[in-house]
Amino acid sequence: MARGEHSPACARRWREQAASRQWSLWQTAQAINGCCGVSLLKAHRQARGWSARQAIEELEELCARQGLGEPRASIDLLNAWENNRARPRPQTIDLLARLYQANAVRLGLAGDYTEESGDGKIVVVAAEQGEARPAPPGRLAYVEPVPAVPDTVMGDDTERRALFHHALLRPEMGLSGRMLAEVEHTRQGLDRTLAATTVTEDQLDMLDEQVVRYRREYITSAPLPMLYRLMLELADVRRLTAVRQPAAAQRRLLNATTMLALLAADALMKLGDTRQAHAWYGTARTASDDMGDLRLRALVRAQQAMLPYYYGDLGETVRLAREARMLAGTAPSSPAALGAAAEARALARMGEHKAARIALAEAEQIFSRMPREGGEHLAFHFSERRLHFYRTCTLIELGEADQVDDWATGASGPYTIDPALIMLDQATRLAREGNVRDACALAEKALADVPPEHRTSIVLNRARALLAGVPPDQHRLASVRHLNAMIEGAGPPLALVCR
Repeated sequence: MARGEHSPACARRWREQAASRQWSLWQTAQAINGCCGVSLLKAHRQARGWSARQAIEELEELCARQGLGEPRASIDLLNAWENNRARPRPQTIDLLARLYQANAVRLGLAGDYTEESGDGKIVVVAAEQGEARPAPPGRLAYVEPVPAVPDTVMGDDTERRALFHHALLRPEMGLSGRMLAEVEHTRQGLDRTLAATTVTEDQLDMLDEQVVRYRREYITSAPLPMLYRLMLELADVRRLTAVRQPAAAQRRLLNATTMLALLAADALMKLGDTRQAHAWYGTARTASDDMGDLRLRALVRAQQAMLPYYYGDLGETVRLAREARMLAGTAPSSPAALGAAAEARALARMGEHKAARIALAEAEQIFSRMPREGGEHLAFHFSERRLHFYRTCTLIELGEADQVDDWATGASGPYTIDPALIMLDQATRLAREGNVRDACALAEKALADVPPEHRTSIVLNRARALLAGVPPDQHRLASVRHLNAMIEGAGPPLALVCR
């Protein structure tokens, strides 16, 4: 089964529906072609319920019965023809047309350039519902065509390969004009493939600008509407990446895909949908690994490290942070600094204070060597403000944050939830030290300071963790009950259940 195709079970369901509605084999083939993502040639075979082996056997029996000679066909060749990796010879196209009682156009092996207004009903598949329906009377329904491949590109690749194999087996053969022509045809086809592109430089420039704009706006935007905007942008990017592009264009598309997928993963992390967040981090990893840029790969790992920090295993945070630092190398960069800072924060919460101080010092040392990139706030850029945030969170866990109050109650800048997260970390430490009333009061203030659209699971879970650590004999305290009521009143839309 080729990539992007539905399973054979989908074609079987279309055959069952065709039988109940008394469709012709051609109508059934069109329905399978439109729904299952297979070529018309393969759709004809699946409309009959044949395996590739059965189709070849049927073809051989047809040729024997009608005295057409031995067909030059095999299971491997049929698979290549059905998946547009090769083109059958003209004589074989005629045999396939006889087998499927169709013509070359309906097999997807030729183009139809006639202008006619037939009134036959042709079944098509509605893209949204995936259900077949007949065309209105008097009109031909539109059927998604198989993309045409120029003869000079596709040609009879099987014959050409056989010719070269034959030449290899016959060293005494000289370099003939025919061989030179086939060499030239091969080069021309390859050049055309390499030059083929559906994206212009202007489009790529606009996409790069869009990605930067999203990174800028993400810092202050509520995660839910931002997630929807990112999905629309990613749908456009997917259409561009679905077609083979030149290497330079492909790298830029992969970079954009990585950044947009990271933003989507971070938004889902804030919303508390950990399953989807994990999946989108995986998509970002795939794109960055495909691109091969070590710094980009390091950035994905460093960002992903915060998902288990807020929702899962602190050991996994340390592992991902160290992997990011290894990929980032010795040169100072945002991924290297973030990896060290994330490692310090997790180690401090795990109680490994000495290792946390070492990692924090390394983050500060990396940042001091980083080139200054101006005052623009961008997601995934490890700025001085981000370093201050990670340092403060780490020092709170170490019990050494003397200046936390001034930082947390000051201007939040573009990072809307940072002061709340710091106050919640501080409140959690107060609760651990036995000061439950002050801890709940500080946590309540932290939640009140966050705009409702930003009061998502990443914030609420920290408050819930604080309450989970309160001794049972203090659950009836007024401050505890007030904080619990405030958390419950946040509502499910912005506090998704972790899964």
